[in-house]
Amino acid sequence: MLATMEISETSHLTQSTVEVSVKDLRFFYGASEALHGINMDIPERQVTALIGPSGCGKSTFLRTLNRMNDLIENSRVQGEVLVRGENIYAPGFDLVELRRRVGMVFQRSNPFPKSIYENVGYGPRIHGVRDRSKLDEIVEQSLRKAALWDEVKDRLGQSALSLSGGQQQRLCIARALAVDPQVILMDEPASALDPRSTSAVEDLILELRTNYTIVIVTHNMQQASRVSDFTAFFYEGHLIELGKTADVFTCPHEKQTEDYITGRFG
Repeated sequence: MLATMEISETSHLTQSTVEVSVKDLRFFYGASEALHGINMDIPERQVTALIGPSGCGKSTFLRTLNRMNDLIENSRVQGEVLVRGENIYAPGFDLVELRRRVGMVFQRSNPFPKSIYENVGYGPRIHGVRDRSKLDEIVEQSLRKAALWDEVKDRLGQSALSLSGGQQQRLCIARALAVDPQVILMDEPASALDPRSTSAVEDLILELRTNYTIVIVTHNMQQASRVSDFTAFFYEGHLIELGKTADVFTCPHEKQTEDYITGRFG
């Protein structure tokens, strides 16, 4: 029997500080229900980590926040996801605008087979930026925000595929930042990286939360404890517990959370 979800730590959030509000969200792959009535508020300019064993629904949930799951055949959603009060599942909602506002960084870096400059400038071009000086400014500022500018400023015309794995992932973060998002979703962004590159990405996350709302899926509980302000524990498609990260890791309310964090399963 699943425990009652603990949400007391975020219940004090006012509407003005909630970036994303999820209401009774259910997700189906065909007849199979993968997410069961998820309710949670994601605060603005904070890092919220999603943890849980493989197959628990955390990546599926992450992708509902910018409707990436729409691409999956025979999938369907019930409930609401409100981004600053707007239901992104409302009929006719602009998906291009949604994915500008809610960016995505995937588990494995996926730079375009283009130059470093064109990777970062691609999104702004799609959204109508044509002035070269404005584009130059966006590219530089995005690479600076991603802590990559000093490493690539003299080779912007080179292929993005020439960068190291860690640099490619930071380039993908810069690409997401270039369209001025409100929310950045990260699906295990450091799982394929070496320890040094992982540390660079974690440092970047801590810097970015000053200006962006970040939701990160991670299997690494040490990483969740290092970079997140809030942690949500998922199990078998249910949200079991949500609270401040320090509280979830030191005094979880639910036994399932404690068992996972202490390594009894997962």
